[in-house]
Amino acid sequence: MIIVTGGAGFIGSAIVSELNRRGHREIMIVDCVDHPEKQSNLEGLDYVELCAIPEFLIRVRERKLATSSAIIHMGACSSTTETNEKFLRENNYEYTRHLAEYSLEKSIRFIYASSAATYGDGAQGYSDDEQTLDHYAPLNLYGHSKHQFDLWARGEGVLNQIVGLKYFNVYGPNEYHKGNMQSMVRKGFYQARDEGVFKLFKSYKPEYPDGGQERDFVYIKDAVEMTLFFLENRDAGGLYNVGSGKARNWNDLAHSVFSALGQDAQIQYVDMPDSIRDQYQYHTQAEMAKIQSAGYQGGATSLEEGVRDYITNYLIPERRLGR
Repeated sequence: MIIVTGGAGFIGSAIVSELNRRGHREIMIVDCVDHPEKQSNLEGLDYVELCAIPEFLIRVRERKLATSSAIIHMGACSSTTETNEKFLRENNYEYTRHLAEYSLEKSIRFIYASSAATYGDGAQGYSDDEQTLDHYAPLNLYGHSKHQFDLWARGEGVLNQIVGLKYFNVYGPNEYHKGNMQSMVRKGFYQARDEGVFKLFKSYKPEYPDGGQERDFVYIKDAVEMTLFFLENRDAGGLYNVGSGKARNWNDLAHSVFSALGQDAQIQYVDMPDSIRDQYQYHTQAEMAKIQSAGYQGGATSLEEGVRDYITNYLIPERRLGR
């Protein structure tokens, strides 16, 4: 049995889809299916049980879970604009800690989602070496909640026995339930298709032109490959970046969307809301040496190739992974 929390969500359902493709059927999905798009994510997947989070946590605390070989923990609040600190602590920090303690006690492989949001403004770089953890100051409560668990695991001396994955800007099919937190590829696809224009934020730093703010965009298929590498390579432990290793700007992304649609690029720059202006990252770029030194040899899909695959094979035909 492999347990995937957040298995009806974006990365979680993509992981289950790939596990199915590799022949795994004994899968427990843990999630609250509170959106019709999350229900649709489940429809093409093979699994033996769908368990609600409260019931799952009761089983964990009472040690009544069925025997499992791995817990892949993608379940969390992923909103970078969430302001309820108690909610984030319960859903991101405490939830993960309970599962980590259970997994360590039962010798179960534990892989969890950390986040590139833990790196803050990037002034201290993007090293996934655990010795650099104290250098980082997340810009929002979401990043803080993820960072707190990374620090807990290091402080308890168990970080090398589990795997924390710092996902950068993941985009691709099955993100359709995420509302305002879905990628700009999907948002921009509908803007470009329906309005003929792609809207990007203006820059408020002179060293970056409008639309020139940079991100490490990683296609969901690559993110899943990196995640499952650690399921198969159980000797590897610690924190690892999951990204492309390349910084690309929002203008590049917009041009990739228009290219996939066969349209001329039309970009409109709009004011950034005051509520996020002070928390906005202008540059992210994953350092990938650590995961490569662990033995991962997969390549990174280019932004142009990933956007084209996403739009032509999933968004236009309204498909998702698992079907």
